[in-house]
Amino acid sequence: MLDRYWMGAVERISPEAPVPVVRVVGEEERLGGAANVALNVKTLGGQVTLLSAVGDDEPARRLQTLLESRGVRAQLGRDPAMQTIVKLRVIGRNQQLLRIDFEREPDHEVLAQMLDAFKREVQEHDVVLFSDYGKGGLTHVSAMIDAARQAGKPVLVDPKGSDYSRYAGATVITPNRAELQQVVGAWKSEEDLARRARRLKADLGLQALLLTRSEEGMTLFEGEGVSSVPAHVREVADVTGAGDTVIATLALMLACGLPLQDAMGHANRAGGLVVAKFGTATLTFEELFA
Repeated sequence: MLDRYWMGAVERISPEAPVPVVRVVGEEERLGGAANVALNVKTLGGQVTLLSAVGDDEPARRLQTLLESRGVRAQLGRDPAMQTIVKLRVIGRNQQLLRIDFEREPDHEVLAQMLDAFKREVQEHDVVLFSDYGKGGLTHVSAMIDAARQAGKPVLVDPKGSDYSRYAGATVITPNRAELQQVVGAWKSEEDLARRARRLKADLGLQALLLTRSEEGMTLFEGEGVSSVPAHVREVADVTGAGDTVIATLALMLACGLPLQDAMGHANRAGGLVVAKFGTATLTFEELFA
């Protein structure tokens, strides 16, 4: 995704409708979606390859330029029938006033070609990470998980939707509270949550489930054990992309050989640091370990 920001001054209300008039004084473009996940891995010091599908349009060319300028290696499948996803945010007085989304789902032929590219690339990498935004880019995720596990690679998934069966066989999934409730239902207590999480983990054949809980921190369900870390308290400026930073950090720490429980601590701290930044943001290694 391409994240665009139009920043401006708000000095009056429109005479045409009860809405603020934003006089745009600045524009900015950032890598969004899975591209932001890849960039977070890169800024933290890891090597990363991004596989994704885009249109054959101006936003796709801007994405390619931004990826190259930040040193992120990418293989982008181009589909002329697809509209590259753009999220345009209008900012006034340091507040988001409006978000406009442009998107059209990718063609299945392009996704089939990306599956071949994935099978080639998986051999050269230590960890595989899937960021699902529910936009159609992971139509073949089950086949990709199978290929990654056959290659002996840990698989992390940031899930979306109410059907997690397509993530079966992954190493760990990282839903937030609302996402997990959509799948297992509302829980009445921590014990009830643990039962539901273990049942889902067993049904999907997962090694672990990491629940991100905003101000409540994170809880890791691994084997029969449960471990939690409190939130890394920071003044929150913007939660946009915080989940991207969390799973990118978790994946990089697993690639470095850390156990999941230790990796969770670093990912939790990363999430707490990045929400203090405006918009879609990243962290450096130095910031994370300062």
